[in-house]
Order: sequence, then structure tokens, then C-alpha cells
Amino acid sequence: MLIFLLRRLLQACFVMIIISIISFAIQDRLGDPVRQMVGMTASPDERAQLRDELGLNEGFISQYWRFAKGALHGDLGTSYYYKESALTVILSKLPATLELAFCAILIVTLVATPCGVLAAIKPKHLLSRFLMVLSSIGLSVPIFIIAIFMVYFFAIEWNIAPSFGRGQTTHVFGIWESGLFTKDGLHHLLLPSLSLALALMPIFIRLIRAEMMEVLQSEYIRFAWSKGLSARRIYFIHALKNTMLPVITVGGIQAGTLVAYTILTETIFQWPGMGFLFMDAVSRVDTPLISAYLMVVGGMFVITNTLVDLIYGFVNPTVRFASHGL
Repeated sequence: MLIFLLRRLLQACFVMIIISIISFAIQDRLGDPVRQMVGMTASPDERAQLRDELGLNEGFISQYWRFAKGALHGDLGTSYYYKESALTVILSKLPATLELAFCAILIVTLVATPCGVLAAIKPKHLLSRFLMVLSSIGLSVPIFIIAIFMVYFFAIEWNIAPSFGRGQTTHVFGIWESGLFTKDGLHHLLLPSLSLALALMPIFIRLIRAEMMEVLQSEYIRFAWSKGLSARRIYFIHALKNTMLPVITVGGIQAGTLVAYTILTETIFQWPGMGFLFMDAVSRVDTPLISAYLMVVGGMFVITNTLVDLIYGFVNPTVRFASHGL
């Protein structure tokens, strides 16, 4: 296990170096930040002076080296628009994104697991076939279409839930501003979290169904039936446990993809999270904030994948990291 952790740590460092180079290299392709900061009223001399102050006239290697040294000390640059640390700005929006992702994952877990198990146990049942049809439709519909329809029906036509904003929040532990503990906050969280969950749910329903149907045909399940074990124990203890290993694999990948999905969701619902902040930074050509966002998201991907690999050992003790050369 120690060797596995060391190797994963080295891989994580290498991946983060690549991400830092890419995120820094695209800055010159996004436009001129000086023009966005001062507009058209500034003279050429004033613009040249500002470029010198920001270090934009230096070579790529010099600029990246300064950026890398700062990143090692937790300094990812200063936002041109907010005039403060880019990492501080992102971390201030992180709770909103994490709450949105957490609620979406919770909905997917609570709904997709029983639906997938039901579809595997009774594949010819009318409800199982209906679930498969819905999941096929869900896989083919983009998330922004789902979000727009939910805004139209739930917010405009039926007036069930608000379509924008985060609602009332409260401070948790003095530092975390959360909407999970207020009625208004939960009310505003309903539509964005549900639309995000609906985008991920179809793949998990179909995956759980396919994996569990294969597990139910295995020899140890037949042996469990011959021992007279209850159906509930066979389905939800023996079969479901061995079904979850590939589900966790896909779940880890989808958890990282969830960050990308939140960009569209947060933009449509005006949710004040990292995704909405990123789109705002792109429109303002706030390159330090864009680079810092990519670094933070890249770090989240690396951490998520490492945690998924560690969970393997808890779900299936037969997995041996070292023996597979991980």
C-alpha cells in the first residue's frame, strides 16, 4: 500500500505539472487582459507601463517560472478584476459548487442504485423496461436542454422552485457559507442539483443493471441460493457489493466530469459557484483567475482518482495494488 501511495503521489505531481503548463500556456490565446482592464481610453504608453507592471512583456519561460514558484507557495496569481488572490476568489465560490455536486451525487445514489437493482432483478418487468427507455433518452439529451426545460416547467409554468441564485445562506463553523441548513437555500438548490443529477443518472442505472445481471449468473450466487439465504441478503449484500467495483470506477471519472457539468448548470441557473466564476473570468479575460481555476479543478481530478483507487481495497479485498504494478 505504501508503494502504491508513493507511485500515485509521483503521478499526481507529474499530472499537476502538465496541467500548470497547459493552463498557463493558454493565457496568451484568450486576448489582451490590459485592454479589458483599462478599455480604449488609456494611451499606448499607459498600456505599455501596465504590461510591464504585470510582467506580460517577459518571455514565456520567465513568466511560467514565476507562476510555478508562486504556485508551490499557494500563490496562483492576483485576479485582474477582483484585485485579490485568485485562489482566495475561487475558494470563496468552492462551497457553492461542492454543495451542488454533493446534492447531485446524493440524488443519483439514492435513485440510480435501487432502479438499477430492480432492472437487473426483474428485467422483463414493465417498470424495468420503462426505466431503460428513460435512461436511453437521458443519455441522448444534453444537460443544458434538461436545465432549460426544468427552468421553463418548474420555475415559469408551475412556479415550484426559483430558477436562479443561491438563496439564504448561513455560516457553518464560522468559515463555510452554506445553503443546506436554510429552507430558502434548499429551495434554490432543488432545480440545479436535480438537473445535474438527471444528466448523470442514466449511465449509472444502466451500468448497475448490466453489472448486477452478470454477477447474478456467477457460481457463488447460485451457491448462496442453494444454501437457502434470503433474496434480500443475496441481492443487496452478496451481489450488489461485487457490482459496485466497476460502478466506483465510473463514478470516480464522473465525479471529475461533474465539475465540467457544473459550468453549464451554474451558468443557466446563475448559481454563484466556481463554474459561473470561470465563465465570468473568460468574458473578462482574467487570465490569472482562469489559470487558478484550471489548477484547482485539475487537483480535484487527481485527488478523486486517487481516492477511487484506495476505495477499491475496501470494497474488494482481493484487489492488490502492488501485485498489479499500480
